Amino acid sequence: MATYIMLHRYTQKGIENVKQSPARLEAVRKSFKAIGAELKQFYLVAGQYDIVTISEAPNLETISKCALDLASKGNVTTETLCAFTEDEYRKIIAALP
Repeated sequence: MATYIMLHRYTQKGIENVKQSPARLEAVRKSFKAIGAELKQFYLVAGQYDIVTISEAPNLETISKCALDLASKGNVTTETLCAFTEDEYRKIIAALP
């Protein structure tokens, strides 16, 4: 499974209902699982973004479905990054000409 980092920002709707966000997080975990991915880690962060999550999915299509499903609820915006482990990084670098 590939690793994906998602950067989230609360929307106005999301921040107005922030007290419900723990329950929404559990709903997101279930939704990701139903789509074929797994939300592995969640972080509330300070700075440019409000939340950072780390998920695993079999491919970009699956994580894109997760991101679209999440964004369609209107509580957060998302930015998705594909992440490579250190072993994958070393393999990529070793394959360079």
